[in-house]
Amino acid sequence: MPLITAPAVAPEQPTPPPVALPEIGYASITYVDPTGARWPMTDLAADWYTLAEGVSGLGATPYTLTSDPHPRGGARLRHVQAQARTIVWPLLVKGTDHLQFTANWRALARAFTRTLREGPGHMEVVRPDGTGRRIAVHYSDGWDGRGEVATGITWDSAVLTLWCEDPYWEDMQPVTVHRETGTQADYLVPFPTVSSSQVLGQTTITNPGDVDVWPTWRITGPASVIRFTRGDTGDYFQLDMGATAHGPLLAGETVTVSTDPPRIRTDTDENLMAGLNWPIATLWSVPPGDTPVTFQLDGAEAGSAVDLTYHPRYETA
Repeated sequence: MPLITAPAVAPEQPTPPPVALPEIGYASITYVDPTGARWPMTDLAADWYTLAEGVSGLGATPYTLTSDPHPRGGARLRHVQAQARTIVWPLLVKGTDHLQFTANWRALARAFTRTLREGPGHMEVVRPDGTGRRIAVHYSDGWDGRGEVATGITWDSAVLTLWCEDPYWEDMQPVTVHRETGTQADYLVPFPTVSSSQVLGQTTITNPGDVDVWPTWRITGPASVIRFTRGDTGDYFQLDMGATAHGPLLAGETVTVSTDPPRIRTDTDENLMAGLNWPIATLWSVPPGDTPVTFQLDGAEAGSAVDLTYHPRYETA
């Protein structure tokens, strides 16, 4: 059964109705090119169709297994490596006349091939309940006509190969954990009180995905030393603002720590990687399930905050 697509539309256009697809069942598919233009793939009133027969590569992540022979026979698994994913995507393109067909053919070709110059596009899969997953794609090959008699005039088809450097699907909605320091209290007023200026909190992060995620941290000052610890392994990283040219983080200033790729930048794009506690520092990931975490800021005052953000990742669409 063909799935009909539509021209680029504004992001606020309603998601087209779901259709049946191999490997994933009922879903609405949208391709988002590197410019953010959206190309719905299940609009049954448009001039190009995603041919369901022939779609592949939407299932579980491909893996390469490395093993060693066992003296008693068989082998023992030594290493598992996820591989880049390849998605095969057949399209039928048409037009009311040759000029309309040519315009559609060229527009779609550009939407996919520009991923080779401007960064990846994304394939989005939205289920009937509104939940969605996406995967970053690069055009590989396949935008060729059939080369048969009568094709290339008012209709033609192509079988795209899309290459995904990260083989996992990610949730379209991010998960965010927020911790903020409250107003500090005077120790003696109105009676002896303890108000920590260091620990924002010990908490549990729940990753609902299938594999590890590599979060992004955003720290809002004031803060002088920033330390985040993963409780189950003891891995931690510590950023000493005093050891950087920037100095302590002032009220309202922010630092963003990316764990993949490793990067630490202020809101004015200063590089603070030298402030990490190398070589001990581990920009750790969050595994599936529950993980105990401690957020600690030395020099924290009212307004100091930590925001952890990540997109859960999954084996399948």
